[in-house]
Amino acid sequence: MTRSDSSPAAAWSETDANAIIDAHLGQEGPMLPILHALQAEFGYISEPAMRLVAQRLNVTRAEVYGVASFYHDFRLASQGRHALKICRAEACQSMGSEAQAKKFLDALGLDWGGTTPDGRLTVEAVYCLGLCACAPSAMLDGEPHARMDLNGLKALAAEAV
Repeated sequence: MTRSDSSPAAAWSETDANAIIDAHLGQEGPMLPILHALQAEFGYISEPAMRLVAQRLNVTRAEVYGVASFYHDFRLASQGRHALKICRAEACQSMGSEAQAKKFLDALGLDWGGTTPDGRLTVEAVYCLGLCACAPSAMLDGEPHARMDLNGLKALAAEAV
């Protein structure tokens, strides 16, 4: 039932969501595994998903929202077909990443977390990719890229078709 990272997200289905929840209910502390599995299946954690998780785990929607919004790996809105994560941690900032990222986002007409109008690319902020010695860094669809400049970011965006 759970899709691979390269396949498109499934349309919301409460039946499928309940099956995912059922598969994780026996675990200790099942909320995180359930949210990860729901996101893997549907592409993000939607309001109906949060409502269902809250109901099934007998917690408030606020608790589910708090967990889903706290962890950067969870998305609360659909994402583009490709995800470009740009590091905003101190090492990358010291190498000019903030100015480059601003120019890049301005060129795309996006804010952090925004998706291009064609649904092709979502640009996200992250706070360390572990490539500090090769700053600034970015990650396109899980593949890290070091020593990025504005042209490098534009090349990654062009790669995401």
